[in-house]
Amino acid sequence: MHESDATPVLIVDDEEHLRITAGQTLELAGYQPQAVGDAESALARLEADFPGVVVSDIRMPGMDGLALLREVRRRDPDLPVILITGHGDISTAVEAMREGAWDFLEKPFAGERLTDVVRRAVEKRRLSLENRRLKAELEAQRAAPGPRIVGRTPAMQHLTTMLQRISQVETDVLLFGETGVGKDLVARSLHERSRRGGQPFVAINCGAVPENIIESELFGHEKGAFTGAVERRIGKFEHASGGSVFLDEIESMPLSLQVKLLRVLQERSIERLGSNRAVPLDIRVIAATKVDLRAAAERGEFREDLYYRLNVVTLPIPPLRERREDVPLLFQHFAVVAANRSGLEAPPLDAAGVSVLMAHDWPGNVRELRNLAERFVLLGAADDYRLDRLLEGHDGGATALTLPRQVELFEKSLISQALATHHGRVSTVCAHLGLPRKTLYDKLRKYDLRAEDYRQRPGADAD
Repeated sequence: MHESDATPVLIVDDEEHLRITAGQTLELAGYQPQAVGDAESALARLEADFPGVVVSDIRMPGMDGLALLREVRRRDPDLPVILITGHGDISTAVEAMREGAWDFLEKPFAGERLTDVVRRAVEKRRLSLENRRLKAELEAQRAAPGPRIVGRTPAMQHLTTMLQRISQVETDVLLFGETGVGKDLVARSLHERSRRGGQPFVAINCGAVPENIIESELFGHEKGAFTGAVERRIGKFEHASGGSVFLDEIESMPLSLQVKLLRVLQERSIERLGSNRAVPLDIRVIAATKVDLRAAAERGEFREDLYYRLNVVTLPIPPLRERREDVPLLFQHFAVVAANRSGLEAPPLDAAGVSVLMAHDWPGNVRELRNLAERFVLLGAADDYRLDRLLEGHDGGATALTLPRQVELFEKSLISQALATHHGRVSTVCAHLGLPRKTLYDKLRKYDLRAEDYRQRPGADAD
């Protein structure tokens, strides 16, 4: 393990022997101790987003530990500070906790007590920084075109790459995926990444529009075209000219209308109901389905010629159960979105919460996960933010995966997240997870993970 790979722990004490003893204990536990003799020197070392924690004696000459605590919390309220008190100094310990100390150690303390408190504080710091990073990404997303596709798994990296490529060509696209996987989000992302990004994006749910009015909705009508048509109406296709039309649940479109849709796709023009004049269209059509359209065509439930016309570029969207490693990241993302919208806090996930997320089979896919994240933010306090309780009674509860399978999924998720966080640097991941290099490589082979797949950013070398 390289020293630079370990989490730093800043030790502040004017007694040299305590700095040495505490430093040796923490170094043996895998941390990187940084010992200083006064509070002013400690503050000079605390850069923004310091990745570790602070352990400080309270009674020191000059600025004491309580004053250091106040200044650290002024700079970064999420940075854990562990204070060391003298024997029997209960009133000072109570004041320290009131001031926001993470925990306190009473002299004399055992090495195991020190490492246990530091371990919990480091985990809290890691989760706080991850939550902060997600909030920053959310702010950046507001200025970026299109919705954000969240995911670090190879499947989602492939999807993002394909979206970028397809967005640059003028071809119609068929999205295929189960209910709730985010086909509408992918369609919007495809539109916003293309040259049509500043133009209209018109979404139509073919299964939600009554059959007797869907033709008028799509193509528009002239005044007097039918009873009730008191004025001309521009249809969805014409309104979207210059932009994109998203036809969701296209398998629900009536067969009689599929003939007309085929003509629109081929000729890029429409005729309003009650008119014989062709209106030229400059549109891109993005269709989405949750069924196998080829099989539906073979059963006579979908026009075969329309299927082949749509099937120029088909983009499959994986269900959530096939990319479980993304579930904790997605959950945190949705929780941050919900917290920003509601003005509430989004507590970071703990290990128990991650286990619940990984054990569930997500039949409702991303939509179900987003709903859970919103319940977590809005209602979680009533259930002590217990995800198992919040899942009960919603969407069928957790799926009965075997315990070994849950353990494997949880382990794979932790390794994947560590690879993504540290950009595929194996030595850093080993230090973060506390694994020997050979053990990590064995697990990478077991879970079909490759460190090089996570080295996407400039400067992310192989170490």
